[in-house]
Amino acid sequence: MHAPVSMRVVCRFLHNGFTMNNAIARRYAHALFCLVSRDDYVAAQEGLQALSHALKDSAALKHSLASPAVTREEKLDMLTALCERAGGPPVLGRFCKHLLKNNRMGHLPDIAEAFRALLARHSGERHVAVVSAQPMDEDMKRDLLGRLRTTLNSKVDVDFQSDPSLLAGLQIHIGSTVYDSTVRGQLNRIRTQLVKG
Repeated sequence: MHAPVSMRVVCRFLHNGFTMNNAIARRYAHALFCLVSRDDYVAAQEGLQALSHALKDSAALKHSLASPAVTREEKLDMLTALCERAGGPPVLGRFCKHLLKNNRMGHLPDIAEAFRALLARHSGERHVAVVSAQPMDEDMKRDLLGRLRTTLNSKVDVDFQSDPSLLAGLQIHIGSTVYDSTVRGQLNRIRTQLVKG
């Protein structure tokens, strides 16, 4: 016998880390942004990031949140304790209660990223994601950060990641624009040109 559709979907999201539509993540992030007082913006962002990492890294937490054997109240108690431990404002616990009620906890990582982008935009900072084939050393990060600040003429919040499947080069994500100088990107462009003939 199968679990109800909503529980199967939640289990899939929690187990596989399935990402939700960015528009929905932005809506939830915007709602939280409106609820949080200005003094608590940073604490809320840090709390969301801590919860997001806990959800990504803890198989036991994923299992507990997806399990029908764990009551909603027990799940809420776990999330509230995590919010408090992360230093999040009280509204973050209520927000998690709403996510839990609507079976959206598996989407927390996307919501955390959307909230981070809102906070950066609010503070006049540009959020940039840099993905490299190999992990960058601190000198390379510092040099790239300086170049980005100069080029964008603003404060920059950079998230450095690595992805070996890129083979070599960098992908720089600034808002919805992606600058791709990776070998994989070049191979994809060549393949597209060959297909077009």
